[in-house]
Amino acid sequence: MSEDGTYYSKKDTFHTRSASEPGKGLVFAMACACGIAVANIYYNQPMLGVITRSFPGELAPSLIPTATQLGYALGLLLLVPLGDLIERRRLIVLQFLVLALSLLFAATSSTGWALLGASLCIGFTASVTQQIIPAAASLASDNRRGAIIGSVMSGLLSGMLLSRILAGFIATHYGWRAMFWLGIPLVLVGAASMALLLPLSRPTTSMQYGPLLHSLLQLWREESSLRRATLTQGLIFAVFSAFWTILALHLEQPPFHLGADVAGLFGIIGVVGVLAAPIAGRLADRRGPGQVVSTGAFAALLSWLILAGWNSLAGLIFGVILLDFGMQSAMVANQQIIYGLKPQARNRVNSLFMVGMFIGGSLGSGGAMLAWKIADWQGVAGSAIAVALTAFLIAFLAPLLLQHKHS
Repeated sequence: MSEDGTYYSKKDTFHTRSASEPGKGLVFAMACACGIAVANIYYNQPMLGVITRSFPGELAPSLIPTATQLGYALGLLLLVPLGDLIERRRLIVLQFLVLALSLLFAATSSTGWALLGASLCIGFTASVTQQIIPAAASLASDNRRGAIIGSVMSGLLSGMLLSRILAGFIATHYGWRAMFWLGIPLVLVGAASMALLLPLSRPTTSMQYGPLLHSLLQLWREESSLRRATLTQGLIFAVFSAFWTILALHLEQPPFHLGADVAGLFGIIGVVGVLAAPIAGRLADRRGPGQVVSTGAFAALLSWLILAGWNSLAGLIFGVILLDFGMQSAMVANQQIIYGLKPQARNRVNSLFMVGMFIGGSLGSGGAMLAWKIADWQGVAGSAIAVALTAFLIAFLAPLLLQHKHS
């Protein structure tokens, strides 16, 4: 793709962006590939109790969710900007193949520390998801970008949903290693679909890799909207990750006494997030994304107030519905904001946004584990409420402050 949005096909036939707007088949394939890739980040969450028992006395297994998300953040920082520099389809297929090797490393790990290293590699290469979403945004016309991003995000959210259900079931009945073995052919299907269906692109910049990474600092300094969207989404994702990191451990305790399979089944409730994504995209197209971000942040805050005060299965279900709705709605709207900033630097803008978001997620996971050890579920809930309130205040007050400044 050139800077004016031109794409070329496998036969080097050139098309304008409007002419090459992705059809339903390509959007569906991209959504499925996103879901397959992102699922690998979340397999470990419902399996955490099972994995920990496999390595008694080792600290490493408790750090696996944090390592996976930190690996993802590193991939976003170091790999995603390459989408502006290297032909996207080739880069996406290569990342899928290395992700398959990382899963093989995890499935054959003999110690907790080896599994921790494999988890870091899985997160690093699973960042291929964020190569696919900017590609979809670049193929879309301006007036349909929110809707197409929302559709592709539905696939990503479905991957997050199904990964927990599948991993919880597989770990309970066949062991945690079986889940990583199963992930390998799924990833290879994602690689094949993108190799066959994704149009070729042209790089949007001729910079070398070093200056390309350095340009991230300039983008961050120049774009206040990017900084605000990243901070808000990072805080929301922190409280989202805190819930899913602790859920399996919480369900093992009184009054629940439930296993990894039930923790995985909670992912079914995430269908609300899947449904919310395209709706949020259309609302962002019509009414502007700021209102959608504020609503999502408020939903995340309300969810943790419910989770803190209603310690029952019904409370957990109602709370996670609101939490998923809030996180996914805010993410789609924030992506609508950032993808409109620098069309020629979409991968780099997306890299900064997603790095911030997953740093928030890793801090949320690590902080939740610490709060759990110090003060159990109420400690986790109290810290999550404080973080979610901060996100809501930023999302709600920042536009008002900007309006007052300009007036």
